[in-house]
Amino acid sequence: MSPSPTVPTGAVVIPMFNEGSVIADVLKELSGRFRLLVCVDDGSQDESVSRATAAGATVVRHPVNLGQGAALQTGIRRALQDPTITHIVTFDADGQHDAGDAAAMVAHSEAEDLQVVLGSRFLGSSAEVPLARRALLRGAARFSRATTGLQLTDAHNGLRVFRRDAAEQLSIRMHGMSHASEILSEVARHGWSYAEHPVTIRYTDYSRAKGQRAYNALNILFEVAYHRLKPAS
Repeated sequence: MSPSPTVPTGAVVIPMFNEGSVIADVLKELSGRFRLLVCVDDGSQDESVSRATAAGATVVRHPVNLGQGAALQTGIRRALQDPTITHIVTFDADGQHDAGDAAAMVAHSEAEDLQVVLGSRFLGSSAEVPLARRALLRGAARFSRATTGLQLTDAHNGLRVFRRDAAEQLSIRMHGMSHASEILSEVARHGWSYAEHPVTIRYTDYSRAKGQRAYNALNILFEVAYHRLKPAS
């Protein structure tokens, strides 16, 4: 097996809310692969900031919890301040994602001249996806295909790559978890070139505990449907 690529002009943006017990390990895996690691602390009340800082990340702080969408927007804007950054990766703080997958997705973007690469657990290793969540995610993918026209197998995967030109145009206004669907709407609205890439999701006890419950996911779908389908004002 060939070694995973490194990304000397890549930045990783990690929203962080009370992730003190795991964030150092997540950053250790990413360190050395990417030029810049940006953690956005979204009002944490634990040791997330000190541990992320000690692990070498650039930390930007929200004084109160604004939601993952807002944290991503803040982190992307901070990463874009470095003019050498060509690609920005969004990466969850709970240890579900693989740094090798992130680097491979940037390589995919470069090789195919793509503005956006989206991770898909259903093209990669999805054996551990709980059955109820699998069904919900499949439904979300069908909904996204119907409302955006994007041909996707996994509509709510936090591992994504944006080429700089796309990242500069990205505007996330849904500050909570609905941002995942909003990002897909942005891809469709701007007509960005995109592809999916197989990724592995690690379902640890910690990530399962931090994950969205089914009723929260249904609320997200309702909110997204409302915003997409309501008449223009």
